[in-house]
Amino acid sequence: MPQVDYEPRTREKRVRRLLVLQTDFGTSDGAVCAMYGVANLVDPSIRIFDLTHDIPQFNIWEASYRLYQTISYWPQGTVFVSVVDPGVGSDRRSIAVRTESHHFIITPDNGTLTHIKRCIGIKEARILDEMANRLPHSGESYTFHGRDIYAYTGARLASRQISFAQLGPEAEIRSIVELPVSEACIKEGYVIGTIDILDIRFGNLWTNIHRHLLRKAGIEYGDRLEVVIHHDFREVFKNTMKFSRTFADTKIGEPLVYVNSLDHLGVAINQGSFAEANRIGTGRNWRISIRKVSHL
Repeated sequence: MPQVDYEPRTREKRVRRLLVLQTDFGTSDGAVCAMYGVANLVDPSIRIFDLTHDIPQFNIWEASYRLYQTISYWPQGTVFVSVVDPGVGSDRRSIAVRTESHHFIITPDNGTLTHIKRCIGIKEARILDEMANRLPHSGESYTFHGRDIYAYTGARLASRQISFAQLGPEAEIRSIVELPVSEACIKEGYVIGTIDILDIRFGNLWTNIHRHLLRKAGIEYGDRLEVVIHHDFREVFKNTMKFSRTFADTKIGEPLVYVNSLDHLGVAINQGSFAEANRIGTGRNWRISIRKVSHL
C-alpha cells in the first residue's frame, strides 16, 4: 500500500478522523456505548467503526488475529483501539504503535500486537502515559481503561488534538509482548500447521499454512488431500477432500480445502459448519497435517 501524502492539511484531517474499536465487551450492556460517548465528547466529527466486540472473553490471541485480518484494508492514518485486557489495573503497559502500513493501534501490551508485529511490521512504538492520557476526572477508576484511557486517547489521536510523539516515551519494538507462534512447515511428505482461528459465522477453519507453502509441496487445485487434525496428541479427524477454488466446486454438505481471504489454507463444509460438525477448536494445540493422495 503506498504511503499517504499528509499534505495539504485537509488531506491529513480527512484520513486521520477514523477510529476503529475492538473489544471483548459484547454489546449487551453499556460498555461499548460509553466508549463511543467518550470519543464523541473529544470530537463529535470523528467517524467511529466497530471491528468486533465479540472477541471471546480474555482471548488475546483472537484479538491479535482480527487486527491482522482487517487493518490493511483501512486508509492509512486510521486509529485502531483494541481492548482485550485481562490484566487491567496491573503493571502491564499500555502501548501505542505506528505500523509499517501507516496505521495506529492503541492497546494493552499483552500480546495483542503479535500478528501485526510479525506479519505487517511496527515502525514506531510509544509507552502510553496513563496519567496524562486519560479522561478527565477518571483518575480513581482502575477497571475500565477501555473507556477512560484507550477510547479517550484514540479519539484525541484521530482528531489530531495530540500527536503520536506526545503519547509517551518511545519504546523499543523488540520489547513489545508477543504470544507464542508456531510456524507451518513441510515434514515427511505432510504440510503441517496449526488452526489459528475460525471463520466464526460459517464454522470454517483458518490455518497458518500459507498458499505459497502448498505450492512448494506441489499441491494444486483439484487435488485430493488427506487431512488429519490432532488436538494435543490425539487424532480427532482424518478424511480426504478436494482442494477447491470455490465452494461451488463441491456438493452441498461436502468438505473441502480452499484458500481463504488472507491467502491461507482453510477447511470447510459447503453450506455447513466444519468446526461444529467435528468439534474442532483453535490454538497452538490444534494441529493440522495435509498431503496429496491419488485421485479417486
